Amino acid sequence: MSLYLGIDVSTQGVKCIVIDTENGRIAAESNVNFGKDLPHYNSPDGFLHNENSLICHANPLMWVDGLELALERLQATQINMEEIRGISGSGQQHGTVYLASEIQSYKDDKKLSEQLRNIFSRSTSPIWMDRSTKDICDELNKHFGSQLITKTGSPAIERFSGPQIRAFYERNPNEYHNTEKIHLVSSFMASVLCGKNVGIDYGDGAGMNLLNLNTLNWDKELVEFTAPNLAEKLPEIMPSNSIVGKLDKYFCRFGFKAGIPIVIWSGDNPNSLIGTGCFERGVAAISLGTSDTFFMPMDKFHTDPYGYGHIFGNPAGGFMSLICFSNGSLAREKIRNLHKVDWHYFDTTAMKESTPGNNGKLMLPYFSAESTPVILQPRVVRNYDKATSAEEIRAILESQILSMRFHSEWIGENINRIRLTGGASSSPAIQQIVADVFNAEVEIIQVSNSAGLGSALRCAAAIDNIALPTLASHFCKSEKVASPRIGAHKIYKDLLKKYQELELNFMNLS
Repeated sequence: MSLYLGIDVSTQGVKCIVIDTENGRIAAESNVNFGKDLPHYNSPDGFLHNENSLICHANPLMWVDGLELALERLQATQINMEEIRGISGSGQQHGTVYLASEIQSYKDDKKLSEQLRNIFSRSTSPIWMDRSTKDICDELNKHFGSQLITKTGSPAIERFSGPQIRAFYERNPNEYHNTEKIHLVSSFMASVLCGKNVGIDYGDGAGMNLLNLNTLNWDKELVEFTAPNLAEKLPEIMPSNSIVGKLDKYFCRFGFKAGIPIVIWSGDNPNSLIGTGCFERGVAAISLGTSDTFFMPMDKFHTDPYGYGHIFGNPAGGFMSLICFSNGSLAREKIRNLHKVDWHYFDTTAMKESTPGNNGKLMLPYFSAESTPVILQPRVVRNYDKATSAEEIRAILESQILSMRFHSEWIGENINRIRLTGGASSSPAIQQIVADVFNAEVEIIQVSNSAGLGSALRCAAAIDNIALPTLASHFCKSEKVASPRIGAHKIYKDLLKKYQELELNFMNLS
């Protein structure tokens, strides 16, 4: 068999997925939840609690322990690990890892986390939920103006790696100067597998405010301004199909053959673009996870005039647009808990007990800091005083999807189909609202772990030169779950204007 392993290191856990390209099937999967399986890291939601809600870090050793445990569980599925021909992976985008020294070959008698414990110049890693760099972003945007968007595809963004690195340099100069290498989550985890430092791919590198998307190289002016000697600390930027090394012999304990190739890792969003099979024009994807993301491929490089949408590298070539909504599933869960209902009521009964348009009831569900639009201080805004549980649930779902519609209009692409992925993609309520709001057919793919699947597909393409569209035809099969209803679409078209007014008025008053 031709087996390839994709690993997704997400906010809340590590997932492994093995594809069998010879038979067109998923051969094995495993899963680790940080909060449940690694409670000693005190990160029930995948990150460390901080009294300052703008600061959000995780312990990178937790990711390393999660990797080992996920591989142990994969081995326990009775798959023949020796038949795995290569590995690639996906890391939560924007998170940065700071190393004081090179990753070197491992000893066989100790866990990886014990061997790597003293390698860090910074013990914790700011992740994509961190919003503590507004002053840095203001400085960068003032200094570079529109150049940041035209070069990197985004203005300076609080969670992006460039502002995070500059903040570290300004606030902790000694620790910064003691840093030898600065990785993304993706390149760090790939380096762990190789037992040496490896590069960053175009897809993930585009989420740093440091990569010039016109040249596909680190931008000298941006890098030099961000922090001194940063060019020496950044890994090499590389194409998304690069083979960056061989699996370190330490991992033979999990049944792997020594020295199988490691394909460069990428970010979760570029990998999800591949894993959802969104290669065709007119097809968009919505990932419904801890945060919600809207993304689709783009033929031409152009940017969001509001600065909320971002342009990343597409691992299949060209570019992809992405818009992140930080208040995704965690916000939906807040509403569910507030009304003390189960998910069946949330997804089905509430929809029967309310009507499309919800009599105009809308919500800005900023339970935590929000990316689109940028809201640093959590605040939930309702345009109503009273609502039943069903109306409140409909309000958050409709408002979240209307926000996606509003903030994706700049892309300028006709959308005929939308593929849903992520934990909430099975919700019939969300499926129908997406179809009606976007006036598009809604599909779900058979594999919910689109980031891990995308990694495995990229791995197979890079090692055995299998075309990604060919792989997608086998592994990204979709099922239509909802079609737009003419009457409901008209209601949402009118409601979209009210939503825009609510959000814009709130932003003007903030």
